[in-house]
Amino acid sequence: MSETPPDASLTGKIRGLVQRGGAFLVVGAIGFVVDAGTYNLLVFLGGEGPLFHQPLLAKIISIGVATVVTYFGNKWWTYSDHRGSTGARHILIYAVLNVLAIGLQLGCLGFSRYVLGLDSPLADNVSGTLVGQAVAMGFRFWAYGKFVFTNAASGTNNA
Repeated sequence: MSETPPDASLTGKIRGLVQRGGAFLVVGAIGFVVDAGTYNLLVFLGGEGPLFHQPLLAKIISIGVATVVTYFGNKWWTYSDHRGSTGARHILIYAVLNVLAIGLQLGCLGFSRYVLGLDSPLADNVSGTLVGQAVAMGFRFWAYGKFVFTNAASGTNNA
């Protein structure tokens, strides 16, 4: 991002939020593909993948892989104007927030699998990946801007 001062007007703030939100959505879309691809390989590869009977473990692994990808996307693009530390505390906060987000996603998948009794590839992808990812992404956007990437170079925080 440029080193020019941010536009402090309402329009400028909205524009900044839309730009940051757009970048977050692109990074999230990449994470979505990584999450869905990894999960489907682990659970459904060849009909019954290696973790077919352990879908929650497969989801934890797929979210973990996607989280690493999205961390770097958000750090280098979405929140590139934030100059906060990247030490152990920063990574710990990021990890804790992602554990909470993983819980949201697992809750959606677990509800579909174990309460509703739906275990098809379509049901898993709708509940665990589509719905779960949307809920977790909304939480992450709010939480990253509030707790992780907090020190904007300009001294403002748009998220």
